Amino acid sequence: MKRIAVLTSGGDAPGMNAAIRAVVRGALYHKIQVYGIERGYEGLINGEIKEMNVSSVSDILQRGGTMLKTARSKRFMTPEGFQRAMDMLENFEIEGLVVIGGDGSFRGGLELTKAGITVMGLPGTIDNDLAYTDFTIGFDTAVNTVLSAIGNIRDTSSAHERSTVIEVMGRHCGDIALYAGLTGGAESILIPEEPVDINAICRKLIQGRNRGKLHNIIIRAEGVEISSQELAQVITDRTGMETKVVVLGYIQRGGSPTAGDRILASRMGYKAIELLMEDSTSKAIGVCGSEIISYDLETALNMTGKHNKSLMELADMLSI
Repeated sequence: MKRIAVLTSGGDAPGMNAAIRAVVRGALYHKIQVYGIERGYEGLINGEIKEMNVSSVSDILQRGGTMLKTARSKRFMTPEGFQRAMDMLENFEIEGLVVIGGDGSFRGGLELTKAGITVMGLPGTIDNDLAYTDFTIGFDTAVNTVLSAIGNIRDTSSAHERSTVIEVMGRHCGDIALYAGLTGGAESILIPEEPVDINAICRKLIQGRNRGKLHNIIIRAEGVEISSQELAQVITDRTGMETKVVVLGYIQRGGSPTAGDRILASRMGYKAIELLMEDSTSKAIGVCGSEIISYDLETALNMTGKHNKSLMELADMLSI
């Protein structure tokens, strides 16, 4: 393969720049011409394509966001937009495409695969919601961002002797809430994969108060059936404890990527180049244990069953 391109699509995630850097420099090291496509599939349709060199990816390893910018594209899902994207790839004689993004981005890559383009998918999403890989690029940084916020919120919650509901991202996957709640010592963790037990939450808070506990932290993923405001009101009504709500929002997407995310992104990015050099079929690249692995792209998208119930049980036991 002589000419490839790389794009980032969907929500940004810390570590995307590290992945771009690995793709670009890995390709150049092996004498492969590489192009950067700005603003994802929308930019591809518009021809926002530029050749990359070693200097193009200087001083980006430590930066959050994505130097290639990102966007969601409704036009790409139309026959006319898709054909325009294919025409652009043909205009630049691009044989392989590295897509860094989440489920929607991978599904766009699958459509390109069916049209004859070799696509390598790198899992760039803070939600950790792709079942084929243990972890996604950006997840570790997002968890550490939430963990830092928990520490700050605990200080003020303790001073005022109150409970706080912290809402984190995760519409369908509660991994950010679960990992941050476990490592942050939250009293209760609510995730979309598990039913909400209001009785258990209130009982634990009352038992804590009775033994002299000054504060309580409840982590709620945004996809949970009960809203944060409703949850806080129920806790106040049923326990008598003052309960505040903190919504962390997009702060979870930003920040310098952790060492773990930089290493993961670099290894995955270079794996994409290795597979493209082998003239592999389209793949989704991930990590299993300490090994970088790859699955057929369509197979990876059809995999399910990621929820880690044992971690949820551990968090519940340790929060007594």
